[in-house]
Amino acid sequence: MENTKALTRIVENPAIDKLAEPLSKAVRGAYEAAGPVGQQAKNALHGVWLGHPLHPVFTDVPIGAWTTALALDTAANGDPAMQRAATFAMGVGLAGAVGAAVSGLTDWSETDGQSRRSGLIHGLLNIAATTLFATAYVLRRKDSHDGGRKCAWAGYAVAVGSAYLGGDLVYAQRLGVNHADANLPEDFTPVMDAAALPENAMARGRAQDADVLVVRQHGRVCALAHSCAHLGGPLSEGTLKEGSVVCPWHGSEFALDTGRVLNGPATQNQPCLITRERDGRIEVKVPA
Repeated sequence: MENTKALTRIVENPAIDKLAEPLSKAVRGAYEAAGPVGQQAKNALHGVWLGHPLHPVFTDVPIGAWTTALALDTAANGDPAMQRAATFAMGVGLAGAVGAAVSGLTDWSETDGQSRRSGLIHGLLNIAATTLFATAYVLRRKDSHDGGRKCAWAGYAVAVGSAYLGGDLVYAQRLGVNHADANLPEDFTPVMDAAALPENAMARGRAQDADVLVVRQHGRVCALAHSCAHLGGPLSEGTLKEGSVVCPWHGSEFALDTGRVLNGPATQNQPCLITRERDGRIEVKVPA
């Protein structure tokens, strides 16, 4: 409990932003400098192709492999074959940690506030845990099993603390979950006057208890859930492009006609609604 409180005090310290902000900008700048190839790599590491963040897929590998390694080592009782198996499992965990680090850093660069501070501490703890396990791996390869065992257990303790922060980021701060409005109308519902939406413009409408982005382009009206699926950014305040809209907060881009993610950091498609104009009003509803 005391350790949990200590971590909470650390992540609530605004001084961390002095390190987090320039690092975040540097990561985004590196992708931008690589042009279209950088954007494709960034989308892949966010998990756009997967339909949800890629980072959690990688995090299971080191935690699982390192748990297996420690279990094998505990049961080894001096058995060389069991010790080799434990060392091998540590190596598998280290390989997975690289993927987790790169994908996590990419996701983290598109956060701010407390989430960015928590994510930075989470990442630093993971680096510490990985360094300790890497040291353990090298020592064990040199037959220094006692020293390797101590480093491995220390690394595992740090990894558990980092896992707590990772859980807090997802379940308490809702990082990586879908933030798009879910309470969308199932029957056609008026959201605004048709005359209030000129050509090549977008506006924020209200459908029952949900906000809706309404766009008229090339004489056609399209509608999406208003809150960006990534972190809830207001799409109506973003940039309208040819056939797409870009979130003003972190740059996620969605196709107007389908809600499909064109560019991350969002990984889940934006809910798309059916539209019609009737009696001078624009009406929307979710697809059947």
